[in-house]
Amino acid sequence: YVKNLEKDGIGNLYLEFEKLKKKLENEGLFSPYSKKKLPKYPFKIGVATASSGAALRDIVSTIKRRWPLANIIVFPCLVQGEGASESIINALENSKKCDIDVMIVGRGGGSIEDLWCFNNEKLAYYIYEYPIPIVSAVGHEVDFTICDFVSDVRAATPTGAAELVTPDINEIIGSLEVYKD
Repeated sequence: YVKNLEKDGIGNLYLEFEKLKKKLENEGLFSPYSKKKLPKYPFKIGVATASSGAALRDIVSTIKRRWPLANIIVFPCLVQGEGASESIINALENSKKCDIDVMIVGRGGGSIEDLWCFNNEKLAYYIYEYPIPIVSAVGHEVDFTICDFVSDVRAATPTGAAELVTPDINEIIGSLEVYKD
């Protein structure tokens, strides 16, 4: 018995993604002129992701290694499945109370279905209006979501996001030694 029938080809989710992408692009949500600049020396870094998992561990360990002066504030949220987009929006809303310098939003890789919550129109508008710079760290290098396009910066991986938002303390110490000499 057939319960569902789809055309063979690129798939309905991909078509839905492209339609939303074109709409938001035409509205200017992806414009480089609306992108906020990342702070040079962030001391409060927010992370909106699942409270357990490799993405959070990678982000935290990279920040601690590169810029141990930063405080990391985790805003746990669902990053997959029903209610995940709303959970991410709630995490971002909660982060506004903490005076953070930059926010990382992300998760590890997965299928288009796993990452689908990051293709939500309401989430895209929320990210666009968010007052603090946001780095999208969704999936791996080949994964692209609406969140990537609307965020201020896209990182290819969660680890890459942690590297983008932090200076390397060893380079700064080296520069200070040169200035001292």
